[in-house]
Amino acid sequence: MKLKPLHDRILVQRLEEATTTKGGIIIPDSAKEKPAEGKVIAVGNGKLDDNGKRIALEVKKGDRILFGKYGGTEVKIDGEEYLIMREDEVLGVIEK
Repeated sequence: MKLKPLHDRILVQRLEEATTTKGGIIIPDSAKEKPAEGKVIAVGNGKLDDNGKRIALEVKKGDRILFGKYGGTEVKIDGEEYLIMREDEVLGVIEK
């Protein structure tokens, strides 16, 4: 896949949530919510400020992030589902 997001946008792949609870109950697909956690696949160059200076993004390729439930735009590339969103839609980076 060759996709480079523009400006302050990032390409994110959702991380799948567990299909069973801690107690061993299996959660059916119809009851699952879309995960709000993902892995950054690609990042843009950053946005320009009023003076034309480029502001670098804080997230980088490979980061695990949290984002809002309805954040981003869903796209399908090579049969895989991704989200394209602006960096300001990211709620936080999960550190290891």
